[in-house]
Amino acid sequence: MSNTIKKVLISVTDKTGIVDFARELKNFDVEILSTGGTAAQLRKSGINVTDVSDYTGFPEMMDGRLKTLHPKIHGGLLALRDDEGHVKSAREHGIDMIDMVVINLYRFEDTVAKEGCTLEEAIENIDIGGPTMLRAAAKNHRFVSVVTDPEDYPVIIREMQETGGSISEVTNFALATKTFQLTARYDGAISNYLGARGQKGEIKKFPDTFTMQFDRTQDLRYGENPHQDAAFYREKNASVSSIASAKQLHGKELSYNNIMDSDAAWQMACDFDLPTAVIMKHSNPCGAATSGGSLKDAYVKAMATDPVSAFGGIVSFNRPVDKAVAEELAKTFLEVIIAPGFNKDALDILTAKKNVRLLQIQTPAAGQPTDLDFRRVVGGLLIQERDPGRDDIMKAKVVTKRAPTAEEYQALDFAWRVVKNVKSNAIVFAAKDQLIGVGAGQMSRVDSVYIAKMKANLPTQGTVLASDAFFPFRDGVDMAAKAGVTAIVQPGGSIRDEEAIQAADEHGIAMIFTGTRHFRH
Repeated sequence: MSNTIKKVLISVTDKTGIVDFARELKNFDVEILSTGGTAAQLRKSGINVTDVSDYTGFPEMMDGRLKTLHPKIHGGLLALRDDEGHVKSAREHGIDMIDMVVINLYRFEDTVAKEGCTLEEAIENIDIGGPTMLRAAAKNHRFVSVVTDPEDYPVIIREMQETGGSISEVTNFALATKTFQLTARYDGAISNYLGARGQKGEIKKFPDTFTMQFDRTQDLRYGENPHQDAAFYREKNASVSSIASAKQLHGKELSYNNIMDSDAAWQMACDFDLPTAVIMKHSNPCGAATSGGSLKDAYVKAMATDPVSAFGGIVSFNRPVDKAVAEELAKTFLEVIIAPGFNKDALDILTAKKNVRLLQIQTPAAGQPTDLDFRRVVGGLLIQERDPGRDDIMKAKVVTKRAPTAEEYQALDFAWRVVKNVKSNAIVFAAKDQLIGVGAGQMSRVDSVYIAKMKANLPTQGTVLASDAFFPFRDGVDMAAKAGVTAIVQPGGSIRDEEAIQAADEHGIAMIFTGTRHFRH
């Protein structure tokens, strides 16, 4: 079944491509109804249109709030063409069938994103007529084509050219589905905005109800385990640099676990300003290093942290990969390599390895990401602000008799950036530009210290230690001293802080308190 297009209603906020689209429609002798600024632009371009107000016999009124809410519009959209009763009613009341609507909505999300937007401005940018027509047309998609996206204009015209002016029911169903997804997102944005505000102007950090929409980008082979089905969804209009927006240049499809680890690796690489290499395994870093020189140097040092665990890992860089780095990468089996770019020589080397996935990702803007973080639990959803983790180590409080040296401060800064990306309870040993040992995800902090020392492939003598939360007892500090640690950064805040400080003083260790905890569960 197909729908021959004879009468079209066009009313768009985003006028991209609308003049050319209307001209193409006119080639099929289509009658065009339109409103306000859209009608004016089409007429200015030499396209004959009929104002909706002339068609309905009612003028636009109430500052444009009332334009299209009329039986001659909605009857023309909702009437079932194969129902004799509907057709008879339409004929009796002078209602013509409308075969296509081309509508996009007031820019509510753009309006409320503007600094200083008032509640009154937001309310005035809630579209009523647009969503109503869209929903009516989409409900009656067997007979009505509903177009909301300028990118669909060429598709529509191509099909009409192939069919002599008709649109298939299959195409109409796809367009209707897209329309209901749009109106759901639109209403969700309004709900989130109003739900976070009171009538007196007070603003809540989190709305009373929370709605978001994601697009499925791919079905995955399976989830965390082969018996679990899985898919990957991308957030609508996400603006931050992320794995979801990355371009895969080579390799087989990403798995569920690849995506999880790649996200962790990229977010950690973004925490550093110098050229940085991060090697991630099961969402914990097993290698990380920065370099004031080459990216290759950073990668070689990162690989030296734990070359055994790095096998089959995820590698992320905050700089484009060149030939020298690619030659080093090719020496080890890796699941995914992430970078802002790969030069031609690097691609030639790495694409020769068929199993490695190469992801090109945009360099993050300063301060990203600042959006919300979600964690699903059975029957509920946890929402929190992301942890930016850009603490200024130089502002941390020195709590021991000895302050860190300049070189120790540099190492403490590096260690503190790393530890926030390690699963808690988290302990890292580090040099000024290199991760030395990691203790992750333990039930007691002293065990994390022990494991970080045990896992260290490089000497720990003269390193610094970062702890994502306070030491509840002095035993962790004592163990760190035995490993050769000379300085410690931790948040502080324990009722036994003085015991930890005393232990550090006894061992000649410098200790600083940041006052900020960085748990990562």
